[in-house]
Amino acid sequence: MHNLKNIYRKNLTISFLAIFWISIVPQLSAAITAVPEDMVLVNAGGFTRGIDNTKKENFMDEAPAKMIYLSSYYIDKFEVSNSKYTEFIIATDHPAPAYWDHRKLNQPSQPVTGVNWFDSDTYCRWANKRLPTEAEWEKAARGPAGSIYPWGNELDYSKANFAKGKTGKKYITSPVDAHPKGVSYYGAYNMAGNVFEWVQDWYSSDYYKLDETRNPKGPQSKETKSIKNISTKSNVLFEKKVIRGGSWFAPAQSITTTHRFWNNPINNSYGVGLGFRCARDLSENLQTEARTFYMNALILVGDEKYKKALSSIKNALINSPKNKEYKALKLLIQKQLNP
Repeated sequence: MHNLKNIYRKNLTISFLAIFWISIVPQLSAAITAVPEDMVLVNAGGFTRGIDNTKKENFMDEAPAKMIYLSSYYIDKFEVSNSKYTEFIIATDHPAPAYWDHRKLNQPSQPVTGVNWFDSDTYCRWANKRLPTEAEWEKAARGPAGSIYPWGNELDYSKANFAKGKTGKKYITSPVDAHPKGVSYYGAYNMAGNVFEWVQDWYSSDYYKLDETRNPKGPQSKETKSIKNISTKSNVLFEKKVIRGGSWFAPAQSITTTHRFWNNPINNSYGVGLGFRCARDLSENLQTEARTFYMNALILVGDEKYKKALSSIKNALINSPKNKEYKALKLLIQKQLNP
């Protein structure tokens, strides 16, 4: 009799899930096809930002390692190319970047270089996007496993354009779609080498020491609570913007996914190799993000991955704690884990 009850309960569960699945498939299809052209989706959740190795001076500003939560977002699959930047110049009459006439750097498929932070920010806004935060850039580069390089944990000169091609003979950028074997977990190209990439954040060497773990946007000003005690120096002003990823001539140490570097936002120096890529918010509000977690939980339930499904539906309830539909699914998943 006990077995019959279990079978009956299991059949009810399957029927319940089937109804959910049938009703949600059109929404899932719409979500899948909604990824903007030449962008990749980075789903909401936690990732490990930074490293704990503080013995080497080069790594001091990358510590400590900390779990950071980010909302879902899109980030460009490629660095902004010269051809894309040309469209922007034509449409807005924006000044051309430095080295625009450099024949070894201005080919259409190469990343635009010689742009300052303001050029990059203006382009992204024109494209209905924005510059990624430093945390968003790092998550997109290193993936959920916290890889040292976008492709994994072993240095590989064939998977990125850096250190002048190791031989010292390569002084130019590669096309933005080069090195397909070096893409990040999320599918972003050339997040190591090619050109340094501007991000939104102001730079502070002590910023990672702050207890800011949800959608961090970098130091804002000395007066804000999040940055109040960031430095013992008086009258601190943030004058540098963060750049990430290394460049075609930068050494191997600068292409790790955690390496932080900085530059004056008005600088467009060839000697640094400054380019960028853009990002875009996935959702306009927490309800939309909660729905994304909910649909992901349904997919995981369909695959019988109940522990991951429970984690996803809990995230949905963080953003929408009173939603009866989400609560019902959470209860259902818990029953599957504890029959």
